[in-house]
Amino acid sequence: MKRVFLFVLDSCGCGEAPDAHAFGDYNVNTLRSCATSDKLHVPNMVSYGLGNIDTVDYLGKAEHQKGACARLQEASMGKDTTIGHWEIAGIVSPNPLPTYPNGFPEEILKPFREATGRGVLANAPWSGTEVIAKYGEEHMKTGDLIVYTSADSVFQIAAHEDIVPPEQLYEYCRIARKLLVGKHGVGRVIARPFIGNPKDGFTRTSNRHDFSLEPPAETMLDAIKAAGLDMLAVGKIHDIFAGRGMTEFVYTKGNTDGLNKTLDYAARDFHGLCFINLVDFDMLYGHRRNIDGYAAALTEFDGFFGKFVESLGEDDIVMVTADHGCDPAYTKTTDHTREYVPLLIAGKKVKPVNLGTRTSFADIAATVTELLGVKFSTPGKSFAGEILG
Repeated sequence: MKRVFLFVLDSCGCGEAPDAHAFGDYNVNTLRSCATSDKLHVPNMVSYGLGNIDTVDYLGKAEHQKGACARLQEASMGKDTTIGHWEIAGIVSPNPLPTYPNGFPEEILKPFREATGRGVLANAPWSGTEVIAKYGEEHMKTGDLIVYTSADSVFQIAAHEDIVPPEQLYEYCRIARKLLVGKHGVGRVIARPFIGNPKDGFTRTSNRHDFSLEPPAETMLDAIKAAGLDMLAVGKIHDIFAGRGMTEFVYTKGNTDGLNKTLDYAARDFHGLCFINLVDFDMLYGHRRNIDGYAAALTEFDGFFGKFVESLGEDDIVMVTADHGCDPAYTKTTDHTREYVPLLIAGKKVKPVNLGTRTSFADIAATVTELLGVKFSTPGKSFAGEILG
């Protein structure tokens, strides 16, 4: 194949994983929860096999399935963006990244305060919108940084754009990234700029920026780039992989912008992989437990998907998957949920086949590299031979 387009619908899980209880998750299913909303209308993805995936019995079946489908189980010990994407790219992580349910220890905060010259507020797991509502005014008065975490392996720094301009906030994140290594090597340091005032409230802006831990081994991105092919990244992909393994990248302001930027790449005659992350599913709807918003976003993507697949050439393939779950109906927490993820594969040469349940997200990396003729070692097992007619 000449071009592969790999879309990650960030957090669109499709059912509780066998080990979900070990992660504190019970009866979770992101896609099923979205199916309860009258905002969900995904006929294109259903026609390519979304409703034919194992246990997805709430969307209707495609009698004459147009593409290949599967359900993937995560082999890594995590349910976060970084570990999920690393596994999609061929790395299985046997150990979870560190988390801080009681806040960060002084051995991290002391050198951080000294290096930035600013104090620290919050230092606990928080919802991103709630933490700025509580500490925003104090931050504006003192200039202290709002430092918080979540159930994920993240060190997040929130600051008002009038108090700490985004570029300065990014520099503080780079300082934190250098400190957070070894046993404190969190998956991501995240800049969370916001605007507003105490009277009218505070709002996060689109100037978020992630500073990720570098992948511990070669990924399919590295292999594709080393083979001299194009490795194009859209959205958070650049940040998730710490800028490694890309020939070109572009940031996005949300799902719609991400789809438009994908169309820009698709209009070009490239040879390789276009890897796209659509973050709104997770950031705007999953964590905020907004079922209708999540469903509407899936409907928007479905409309794009139907037209996009039809526009592709003979040697193009589209894959649609996810990196974890974030069930918008699960109110025990507002965190990610440990789930299977769906996989759809479409293209003029793709056979209509149900690949069943696969044991690792890394099967995607093994397949993508085989399709592109790139040598790459991964625990994943390629299904290239099963999908090509």
